[in-house]
Amino acid sequence: MSAPVAGDAVAVLASRVGVEEKRILTELQRRGVCCEQVDVRTLWTDTRAPAGRWRLAINREIGFYRSVHTARALQAQGVRVCNSAEATEVCGDKWRSALAFDRAGLRTPRTVLALSPDAALDALDAIGYPAVLKPLVGSWGRMVAFVPDRRTGRTLLEYVAALPHPQSRVVCVQEYIGGGRELRVLVAGGEPVAAMWRRGADWRGNVALGGRGTYCEPSADVATTAVAAADCVGADIAGVDLIETDDGGVRVLEVNHRVEFAGLQAAAADRVDVAARLVDHVLREVR
Repeated sequence: MSAPVAGDAVAVLASRVGVEEKRILTELQRRGVCCEQVDVRTLWTDTRAPAGRWRLAINREIGFYRSVHTARALQAQGVRVCNSAEATEVCGDKWRSALAFDRAGLRTPRTVLALSPDAALDALDAIGYPAVLKPLVGSWGRMVAFVPDRRTGRTLLEYVAALPHPQSRVVCVQEYIGGGRELRVLVAGGEPVAAMWRRGADWRGNVALGGRGTYCEPSADVATTAVAAADCVGADIAGVDLIETDDGGVRVLEVNHRVEFAGLQAAAADRVDVAARLVDHVLREVR
């Protein structure tokens, strides 16, 4: 990679600096930590790279593949990366996440991997309608489709079949659990930091799509489930999404490796400083 600077510095990896990255950098600076924002698009490396230029990198890169490969390159140089390349790979792939949840014994919606649009239509028929169609990689609820019936599913999958990248034609089909509230729990270092209920502008609860968050204190069951979900995918810092079921329990939907917490901070107000809690965790890891 480019020429080294102070080896004790902390890097915040981000090609796009948003409110969360600014808060993390501000918190590091407030504590007197030598830190810098690093646009990963400026970095290069080879297999003979020397020791890393930072002691710690907080991986906030928005591009999934850049995030994974930057983390892997820095880890090979002995840099502690949070979250790791391995955790980012699992969290960023909905099928690999589903396998990890199942192996950990967590309750989740039934999830099926379909290796072609034709197989996806068969999977929809097997799961039953309504159902949910998801790309393997994606965030903010984009390209996640509610499928009320077979005709709609067939129409949607015609579009999927026309997508240019072969990977885009491999999808997940998921059981739809309707009527329940969605819950976001931020986990850091095996502890729940903050949580909120989310109500979506449509059937999805994503704040990025206009959803609204209401701060809550997670129950013991919710906290235990969220921590277990983050742990099973290897994420040090994670935004765990769950949905409440009719029996009062929760099921795990996904774990976000690059958790956006502006909405959660707004809901929490002055109850918790999310950036401070995250920085507490990552600094403990390198002491």
